[in-house]
Amino acid sequence: SPLLEAASASARQFLFPARASPVPRGNSCFRRAPLRCRAAGGTGGVMAGIKALISLSFGGAVGLMFLMLGCALPQYNQYWPLFVLFFYILSPIPYCIARRLVDDTDATSNACKELAIFLTTGIVVSAFGLPIVFARAELIYWGACALVLTGNTVIFATILGFFLVFGSNDDFSWQQW
Repeated sequence: SPLLEAASASARQFLFPARASPVPRGNSCFRRAPLRCRAAGGTGGVMAGIKALISLSFGGAVGLMFLMLGCALPQYNQYWPLFVLFFYILSPIPYCIARRLVDDTDATSNACKELAIFLTTGIVVSAFGLPIVFARAELIYWGACALVLTGNTVIFATILGFFLVFGSNDDFSWQQW
């Protein structure tokens, strides 16, 4: 029967998995001389970019965990601090727009980038101020405020790290992700 043949083929594949090729794949240049290979355009830059992306995503997860702990722990049980998520979304937008509009050839600062940095600073300060205002108005407890402020610190450090790592236009750019 076809069903029995499919089941036996599946069991055979499970019991005797296909062997990997004995010939190593990838860039052999990178294994022999990683520094020369990165300079020559080897896979070292891509691997560093993937490691940085994994590290940044872990940082974002830790920051969101602190935010959720400040909301969902039984002794706090108030979800007002989730309004901070809007600030997480809004904070990189001015700088991203300014980078698209500004030509990076000149080394001097210009008004568009300065305005973007000013707006981003206002958004970040508002994200830190909102939980404090909620705690002063007794909408949330001070312990929840401390957890949210810790989460803010981790998330904004992660966003800053993302722009520092992937912000330049070299081998691995944030635009490729």
